Amino acid sequence: MKICLLRKLGIFLVCCVMASATFGQSYPSRNVKVIVPFGPGTAIDIIVRHLAEALTKSMGQTFVVENRAGASGTIAAAYVAASAPDGYTILTNASTHTSAPAMMGKLSYDAVRDFAGITTVTDSVLVLVVAKSSGIKTVGDLIALAKAKPGSLTYASAGVATSTHLTAEKFRSAAGLDALHIPFKSTPDALTEVLAGRVTFTYTGVASALPLIKDGRLVPLAVGGFRRTNALPDTPTIEEAGASNAGYAGWLGWLVPAKTPRDVIDRLHGELVKALNTPDMKEKLSKAGTDAWTMSSEEFDSMLRREAVANERLINDLGLRRP
Repeated sequence: MKICLLRKLGIFLVCCVMASATFGQSYPSRNVKVIVPFGPGTAIDIIVRHLAEALTKSMGQTFVVENRAGASGTIAAAYVAASAPDGYTILTNASTHTSAPAMMGKLSYDAVRDFAGITTVTDSVLVLVVAKSSGIKTVGDLIALAKAKPGSLTYASAGVATSTHLTAEKFRSAAGLDALHIPFKSTPDALTEVLAGRVTFTYTGVASALPLIKDGRLVPLAVGGFRRTNALPDTPTIEEAGASNAGYAGWLGWLVPAKTPRDVIDRLHGELVKALNTPDMKEKLSKAGTDAWTMSSEEFDSMLRREAVANERLINDLGLRRP
């Protein structure tokens, strides 16, 4: 009897393994939704659409980009967390993924436990910009203006707890600026207000800012991370510009719901890495002001756990947690 049961159990396990392998090999067999937590035309949206196009060609099914903006990316993340863990609904998110929960309080999902990382795809380079009409030319000018007119400066972001918000807050805190945060739903909205002179400055994706910098309407003061970008080689990092301890590095990554089959995650990881290493994609990323940056899914999961803790500490230290 025991031998019979063991034999049946063995057959069952073999069938499960074979079914998993078959599923991974046949994936994808229909369209895949790629959810973007920010509006069309943003730097993240542009990069994701390039990658979705590449995966559509290499995997034989359409990767459909769907924008679900709002609530600092938590609307999109909640949607994906509640989706079937089958690889047909993917979340693309920035470091906002691990900061929004710490700032916004109780959510319907856990940013770490409810997701499995596929890979990071790029670092997220943000640039500090002001309107040309403001007369501000350097970070030193901006700091001097804030000290000369305390309480008069404002800064825009693409939403509470987004990387544009936290990067600006890190700078504001480190430089001792008295500036009011004004959140918007998207990067284009924030840039519109800066260009109109109704907001003093903002951090934004390089891809979104470049056309406006090239036509002379925006002035790039510094990049927010710890290294310069090839797209703006003469623009210093925020710390090179004189604001010590003001750097904040971000990322862009792809995630799926937890319990998505490992074969599917591995397939997506391999195809993304392959796409990112093509000359065509490297050129597109360069124009977007960023470079490819990949890691294994296990490394990405580990980074998510570390960042969730670090961002919670940062948000608490800055007093940004909502009541």
